[in-house]
Amino acid sequence: MKSVYFLLGLTLLNLAVYAQNGNSQRGLNSGVKINFNYVGATELQTIMNRYTAKDLPGIALAVYKEGQEWWSGASGFARVESKTPMTIQNLQYLQSVTKTYMAVAALKLSEEGKLNLDAVISKYLPQEYNHLIKNIDQITVRMLLNHTSGIAEYNSDPEYTAAVILHPTEILPMEEVIRCLANEEPQFAPGTHYRYTNTNYFLLTVIADVITGNHAQYLEEKIFKPLQLHNTFYRSSPGYLKYPLLPDCYWDILNSGRPANITPMQVANVAALRGDDGIVATPIDAIKFLKGLVEGKLIKAASLAQMQQWVKNDAGKPAYGMGLHYIEEGGIIGFGHGGGGLGAGCLLLYVPAKKTYVFLATNIGLVIDGPVGLKVNDMKNEVLAVVLR
Repeated sequence: MKSVYFLLGLTLLNLAVYAQNGNSQRGLNSGVKINFNYVGATELQTIMNRYTAKDLPGIALAVYKEGQEWWSGASGFARVESKTPMTIQNLQYLQSVTKTYMAVAALKLSEEGKLNLDAVISKYLPQEYNHLIKNIDQITVRMLLNHTSGIAEYNSDPEYTAAVILHPTEILPMEEVIRCLANEEPQFAPGTHYRYTNTNYFLLTVIADVITGNHAQYLEEKIFKPLQLHNTFYRSSPGYLKYPLLPDCYWDILNSGRPANITPMQVANVAALRGDDGIVATPIDAIKFLKGLVEGKLIKAASLAQMQQWVKNDAGKPAYGMGLHYIEEGGIIGFGHGGGGLGAGCLLLYVPAKKTYVFLATNIGLVIDGPVGLKVNDMKNEVLAVVLR
């Protein structure tokens, strides 16, 4: 259950703020060197501190900008109740940013000759899915990747919503959840429209499991290990979602400005999700992934070009490729992905004209519009204004 509207030399004083928020590199095997002279570091830290002083529990940020290299900072708390600081070592829930990783895995399988992107999905899915998905013989793998399949959204189904609310700490079996689609009508005829739908990426994991035996291990072998993402974890990782460096999660469910700690619910929800959600990583590792993708370390240039073949939304504007959102704000064009969940939200972005990568995360839920969501959006805009100027 998540949304994507989350889209979109330090001075001695700043060094003191940096240390106060627990942002030393001690114990962090990031493989990068932080530039303490990063231009804009003081402004960024000030922005984050202002929002965590009142509105948000914690914020974590990483930036890579050609010519200035790496900077990362954090503010607020990983756990409010114990006043445990948020640090750059803390893992962050990537939520729907996981889709970008899953898309890369699909493109990699295509390069290996194991997956035909233009084949209908009934070629790969187990037969038990035939009666669950209407138009299954008209929907291609490519349509799953770019959200033009028309398949119904599982997390809009009342049965799924009820199951999450009535069993908040239970890890729901997605194979059973997906059965609710049998009673759902398609959103539109396959290939005729674009509509962001989490079901598409769950089905990609089913297909990948058929081909590889374990899509999570495939991601680890083909993405995590080649890029040395030592601080990135998914379903095949030992102790998945039990890491001490995962922050607690909060949700202002009543829009009262008093968010509640809903960590067990967040963990159970994320643990259930596959392909459309599920990865946790440090801010630096998130950028290392996108940077490695752009630099051709994961897939061929032709495959990356396919990821950036943007389908248009109902307004006729470029919207989505394969696992990548087309993002344009204030004349700045970039691509990446956003993610929002019950207790966390983030944005991973690359802006080619600025040769800049950004990852921004907070440990408060963004699944319901309200004052907190507006504050997060304001914070995001202020951060991007500094990073991309």
